[in-house]
Amino acid sequence: MTLRHLPPLCALLLSSFAYASPPACQNAQLDKTAQALMDRHGIPGMSVAVIDAGEVCLSHYGVATQESGTDTTAELTNDTLFEVGSLSKTFTAALGAWVHENGGFALDDTAASIEPRFSGRPVGEVSMAELATYTAGGFPLQFPSGVDDDTIHDYFVNWQPDFAAGTQRLYSNPSIGLFGLLAAQSDGASFAELMQDSVLPTLGLNATWLTVPDDQAHHYAQGYNGDEPVRVNPGPLDAEAYGIKTTALDMARFIQANIDAYQGNQNTPDGQRMAKALLTTHHGYAAVGDMQQGLGWESYALPTTLETLMAGTTAEMALEPQAVTMLATSGEPQPQRWYHKTGSTGGFGAYAAFIPSREQGIVILANKRYPNGERVEAAWQILNSLDQ
Repeated sequence: MTLRHLPPLCALLLSSFAYASPPACQNAQLDKTAQALMDRHGIPGMSVAVIDAGEVCLSHYGVATQESGTDTTAELTNDTLFEVGSLSKTFTAALGAWVHENGGFALDDTAASIEPRFSGRPVGEVSMAELATYTAGGFPLQFPSGVDDDTIHDYFVNWQPDFAAGTQRLYSNPSIGLFGLLAAQSDGASFAELMQDSVLPTLGLNATWLTVPDDQAHHYAQGYNGDEPVRVNPGPLDAEAYGIKTTALDMARFIQANIDAYQGNQNTPDGQRMAKALLTTHHGYAAVGDMQQGLGWESYALPTTLETLMAGTTAEMALEPQAVTMLATSGEPQPQRWYHKTGSTGGFGAYAAFIPSREQGIVILANKRYPNGERVEAAWQILNSLDQ
């Protein structure tokens, strides 16, 4: 594989740095796997970034749009923006951990300690860790119909749990959305301002957006639901739960930053603080079988199996409550684990994974949804090919 060095986190703090463009991956397994996925599911375009021992390569397949007469650049490039859906939760987690490391809140703090208007209500008794790990007591996957930006507060005030906090994990956009909202509030900022003006620049991610600027719109890939062109619809707490648009290259930088956090070689205060924040997101706060739920990230102890990883990304895991064992809110870094997260919107499918002990990671972005299990399988095949 022909690779080029990807800057470590300490270098990523200079967001205006002019990075060299990584080369295309020379990996037959990657090409075979990507083409098979695209053929099987009719995916118009796919970008894959592979990270190996501090180096990155990118490969692009297909097109960013099948529509004519639009401003979207048809060719997939290192600048192509994809919706990453729930992979956004790992960015929300990083923001929350960043504020936590600055003393903004403790993970055991209750929602009411940050938002006094929640006092005396069930939501007010839920901890920040429980909100971030979907163990607050039964928030639904999506907000109920009729809830909008003007009625979010009323929804949370009137929410009634289905089970005791800390006993069941039920994957939920409102739950981690509220975590992100309160984390930013504890820092005295709006979520969007803190993410776009502080967290992303600190990570050196200069092509990652909550709202794609007009001058970047031509890079924004067109998503597809079947043959229908679609893009993500706005909704309550969308920025916190599924709002990130980014490139495969910026996602690779984010994955590299997560891996670099274990090295302890950051030489600036902001770099050290961000590394601690990222490690905080990796810690397991709740266990469902073999899976540990971190902040955004889900992880599995090595050695693991493909079957185990795929079982953690089923519809059952996303849609049904699962008995959970709550773990300590602090602990030592765990480099010998497989960390991953899937993400989807109506027209996009995303996946990212990394193994700190092997200094390897992968990002797979596509402008069409396809099954989560096949994303995991593809990543497994590609990463294993690096050691052959």
